[in-house]
Amino acid sequence: MDGARGRAREYVVEADGGSRGNPGPAGYGAVVLDAATGETLVEAAEYLGVVTNNVAEYRGLLAGLRAARELDPDAGVHVRMDSKLVVEQMSGRWKIKHPDMKPLATEAARVFPPGRVKYEWIPRAQNKHADRLANEAMDAGARGEQWSPSDSTAELDTATDAVPTTSDTSDADVRAARTVASPGWGPPDMGAPATFVLLRHGETPLTPQKRFSGSGGSDPSLSPVGREQAEKVAASLARRGTVEAIVASPLARTRETAGIVAARLGLEVAVDEGLRETDFGAWEGLTFGEVRERYPDDLDAWLASPDAEPTGGGESFAATGARIAATRDKLVAAHAGRTVLLVSHVTPIKTFLRLALGAPPESLFRMELSAASLSAVAYYADGGASVRLFNETSHLR
Repeated sequence: MDGARGRAREYVVEADGGSRGNPGPAGYGAVVLDAATGETLVEAAEYLGVVTNNVAEYRGLLAGLRAARELDPDAGVHVRMDSKLVVEQMSGRWKIKHPDMKPLATEAARVFPPGRVKYEWIPRAQNKHADRLANEAMDAGARGEQWSPSDSTAELDTATDAVPTTSDTSDADVRAARTVASPGWGPPDMGAPATFVLLRHGETPLTPQKRFSGSGGSDPSLSPVGREQAEKVAASLARRGTVEAIVASPLARTRETAGIVAARLGLEVAVDEGLRETDFGAWEGLTFGEVRERYPDDLDAWLASPDAEPTGGGESFAATGARIAATRDKLVAAHAGRTVLLVSHVTPIKTFLRLALGAPPESLFRMELSAASLSAVAYYADGGASVRLFNETSHLR
């Protein structure tokens, strides 16, 4: 007990695990924080040999819980992980069927009495400390060494990434800022949000030329570069291990991108017409400069008003917005509490983000969205939305 305040200590446990191959060389990382100050109390990491991502994640959870118990067996614990599978299974909402994970989950449930541990899913970007520890353990294993806390830079690196600091900002201040900045402001009884991971398709032959390529044009397939991008994003999503379903636009480039990812994740692809790109009418296949030269008045009107249509009866941004809003509502209802990959195009993805932010239509012209980039929006039961990620392309490097 904390004598000054007359109550048990409270800890935050952040844990992660990874496997380079799934199964492949694997490791876990875990960190225990003081919930009140954000101070790092314990770091743990270990190379595991060849196991799966999920087993490594469970081993990280176990290490974090055991470290917290060693600090104070009467403590309350808030576990934060970017593994939707582990969080949902340990919260009792999903069944545990895999024989390798059942004993690990049972063991984790016994570390603290029931009711003393609560679980929360967080985006990977907010779990950098544990992720870095897991990668340090795997790197050490690849060298034939054991991970050592004295060699770790995980806390320093993640603190620098998370919060810009001045010379007089302490590590404890930085960790406290990260701890309190957990996703969502609503009460916990709303349940887990529906999270849409928004993937723009990989490059087509038209992409580098910056030509209008909507749903009314030639419907190009991926280029060799685009297929390579899709393979890279598939590998990244497999490492994260949080996607539970995939829905794609009906166009060739999105179905091909989704198929590559689905093959890696072992999932099926559903197709939804609502995720298709805007129809750009007579502008399909043209560059912006060519449209300016041929249809200057129509282009000026399109840039000035979301109700204006491209030349030749294309789709206005207002019409696209209404279509995406309806698609969003349908998919949120169908996938409450789940993480779903939506493979779509520039305008639909920007529209999901614009609607989540409550931004005006002209904001569509102020967002850059790269080929094979990832963005994410979480939708809560009370109708609120939270943008979690925008135009992330680190997996392509």
